[in-house]
Order: sequence, then C-alpha cells, then structure tokens
Amino acid sequence: MAGTRDKPEDVVLKLRQVEVLQGQGMGIAGAVRQIGVSQQTYYRWRKQYGGMTRDQLNG
Repeated sequence: MAGTRDKPEDVVLKLRQVEVLQGQGMGIAGAVRQIGVSQQTYYRWRKQYGGMTRDQLNG
C-alpha cells in the first residue's frame, strides 16, 4: 500500500514537531507515532533533512 510522499517542507516541519514532543518528555516511539510515520521513515528523514530549515530547502 503506497502512501503519498511528503514535500521536503512538510518533512522538516514534522522533524521539528518530533523535537518539540521530545522536549516535552515524550519518547521517540510516541512522538513518531503522533506525526504518523514509522520509526524507519523518521530516521531516514532525519539523516536526509536533519538540521535543515525551510529556508535552506528553497535556496
């Protein structure tokens, strides 16, 4: 079952959302589940987009 691909801007926002949830004391598994992706996808996104901002994606 294929899903829709998230735009890079959306990926960066979701990665930031996980960081915020972790800062509030939630574990990785719960934070990733809350944004609606698997842990494998989260780690792949973090490797590819980690540390980027939305402005860096456009420029």
